[in-house]
Amino acid sequence: METLNISLGVVITLVIVALLFDFMNGFHDAANSIATIVSTRVLKPQHAVLWAASFNFLAYFLFHLKVAATIGKGTIDPSIVDHYVIFGALIGAIVWNVITWYYGIPSSSSHALVGGLVGAAVAKAGFGSLIASGVLKIIAFIFVAPLLGFFIGGMLMVAVSWACRRMPPRKVDKHFRRFQLLSAAAYSLGHGGNDAQKTVGIIWMILIAAGLSTTTSEIPGWVVLACYTAMGLGTMFGGWRIVKTMGNRITKLNQARGFCANSGGAATLFIASAFGIPVSTTHTITGAIAGVGTTRGARHVRWGVAGGIVWAWILTIPCSALMAAVGWYIGRLIL
Repeated sequence: METLNISLGVVITLVIVALLFDFMNGFHDAANSIATIVSTRVLKPQHAVLWAASFNFLAYFLFHLKVAATIGKGTIDPSIVDHYVIFGALIGAIVWNVITWYYGIPSSSSHALVGGLVGAAVAKAGFGSLIASGVLKIIAFIFVAPLLGFFIGGMLMVAVSWACRRMPPRKVDKHFRRFQLLSAAAYSLGHGGNDAQKTVGIIWMILIAAGLSTTTSEIPGWVVLACYTAMGLGTMFGGWRIVKTMGNRITKLNQARGFCANSGGAATLFIASAFGIPVSTTHTITGAIAGVGTTRGARHVRWGVAGGIVWAWILTIPCSALMAAVGWYIGRLIL
């Protein structure tokens, strides 16, 4: 990556915008980890977001930074990255997140950011600036992540149903109210371990472009801490418009189904983070919820709602890319 003559003021501005995106990521995607425990009345909404935010932040101490490395060096050619590209990428991702939050659509903040990077890079240097292997891997997991969540969530539900087949329903609910807290905590850990790292990668790009870091050096600790803090704070405020869609409109959840859905989603996020693959927490939990619902029969899943969410998945990268290209041109004018 070429070292550019970027003023300290511009660097600080871009870092603030990146942390704003991270805050919105937590705000926008809070529903992913709390929708099941809110809809099944395990916790009140204000307690649920505090629970999720705590484990978002705890992920800072548990996960390696493989996802940050993929975002920082594996999606677009580092040599073309400058402050205009980063500004455009962040603006594209933020605008798309605001639009989908306003309409209550569970879209992916992760893919909005990837789309932003792609759009800004193409606006500056054409399609040759993309690293095909990295971009294609991320696109592939648009389909792999929900399918994996679907499979794990469904298998867990089958196992739980068999194990509890002779247990009174009231006793099952009593046990799984506690287990849901653990599964929501695990999902929030996975959310923090995968999603916060994407912004770590963006800020790392900014520092490298400004000559304040290198691609071979360690990511500064303050960057990682700031990103996990911003995401945790965003989660504390919560995205209530999306909770209803994720909690009960796809399928009706009870305590046991909520536990299996969150556990299936968390397992998928842990696997992806271990391999450094940026995935969508939204896609993952949607697949897991649908998988759990399918164990009762396909008619118990509202496929029309799920289909609307899939359209948001398909549109996220191209729409955020288009907005990022516009953001890149605006950045050229104001930065």
